Amino acid sequence: MEIPFRSVEDSFAGVDRDAFEAVRPAYEPWAIEPGTEKLVIAIQSYLVRTRHHTILIDTCIGCGKTNSFFPDWHRRDDDGWLRRLAAAGVAPEAVDYVMCTHLHSDHCGWNTQQVDGRWVPTFPHARYVMARDEVAPMEAAGKGGYANTTYAESILPVIEAGQAALVATDHALDDEVWLAPTLGHTAGHVAVHLRSNGQEAVLCGDLIHSPVQCRFPDWQYRIDWDAEMGVATRRKFLETAAEAGHPILTAHFPSPSMGRVVAAGEAWRFEFLED
Repeated sequence: MEIPFRSVEDSFAGVDRDAFEAVRPAYEPWAIEPGTEKLVIAIQSYLVRTRHHTILIDTCIGCGKTNSFFPDWHRRDDDGWLRRLAAAGVAPEAVDYVMCTHLHSDHCGWNTQQVDGRWVPTFPHARYVMARDEVAPMEAAGKGGYANTTYAESILPVIEAGQAALVATDHALDDEVWLAPTLGHTAGHVAVHLRSNGQEAVLCGDLIHSPVQCRFPDWQYRIDWDAEMGVATRRKFLETAAEAGHPILTAHFPSPSMGRVVAAGEAWRFEFLED
């Protein structure tokens, strides 16, 4: 799914209008909607097949979920995501691991689905790998009536089903898949690293929301848990990614969403992969 979302200034704090105006045409219309200045974002999952496992990374908005951040999808009855997964040749029963970069509602919605009026894990045989530091504050907020609806609908049912693997932010699944802490957007945000045949790639989650943040890494996303930490983490990630040159798989960049970070003076730019 790819949509115009919130405007640049509604999305980010610290926007320098003059600097932005100087580069804005380069991002229109593919990453910024002309006229409205709304970010064009994707909301998507990644399906990873290794030698041993079938893995889903981030599970989008879900079906029928409470959602104040994406009001158009509040309690929306739409199973299109699950049908597209089936079209890719993967039944829920075949998924071995579900991994979430973090637990905002657009990254863990399909962790569960409603069956007979109850939220139950969508993937009955999967282990749900979630950072312990990500779950803990949501659990604390949810106690006393489960005020945190994302926790109540998309996380707690997985824990109660005994399918949650609450891990450290540097947890390694094996030598092909591992986590690395990328804190700031949330308290337990992680990047997911992949290795195959001597090549590496990184799924960066919400560490970076838009290609324009590569040019302006100090722009702070307005709902970051710790905005200053987010800036420091983003700068370090971009610097390391540019030096390494490996593919970056983004959560919200417009399609094709995958590319490489390239140094550009005191900042960076994002070059999409051609294939």
